[in-house]
Amino acid sequence: MNIKRTKKLATIGMLCTLAYAAVFFGRIPLILFLKYDPKDVIIVVGGFLFGPPVAFAVTMLVSLVQMFTISGTGILGCIMNIISSCSFACTAAFIHKRRQNFSGALLGLLGGSVCQVAVMMLWNYLIAPVYMGYPREAVVQLLLPAFLPFNVIKGGLNAAISLFLYKPVVTALRRSNLIGSGSDPDNTTEQKI
Repeated sequence: MNIKRTKKLATIGMLCTLAYAAVFFGRIPLILFLKYDPKDVIIVVGGFLFGPPVAFAVTMLVSLVQMFTISGTGILGCIMNIISSCSFACTAAFIHKRRQNFSGALLGLLGGSVCQVAVMMLWNYLIAPVYMGYPREAVVQLLLPAFLPFNVIKGGLNAAISLFLYKPVVTALRRSNLIGSGSDPDNTTEQKI
């Protein structure tokens, strides 16, 4: 029992490290000042493997470390990162947990992408003027031409990359004996995509 728990914690720690590395090394400018990073892909893999609480925990840890190390947006940027990543990864993991097969994963990733776009449009309207220092009217003018396409592209990339990488990542984790096979009652979700 303790060995399984230790392996799970080691895997979650590794996912946190990979998600942070994705932010640190993988930022790609997309639209105006908005940058894409693939950390949500790593977070959703953790969510698919271990459920929405793990997706939430990884999001919190990575966002806090990001705030104290490489982010220039402070606590408001951290909150925005948490909301964005959780709306995608936790939604996808929640749907996938209910339907543990390929169509459940696809539906989860689609639902996560839609949720992320909707939630971030609202939060960009509410919070972006504060942390960007722009008047609300200027942010409203950026919602459709900048924030909407950015969030749609971000959600689409997160979903596509997650579908592409999930199986190889699970295979590597299984071969390294960090997660069990699909018959293992503690790790039933990873086999079923």
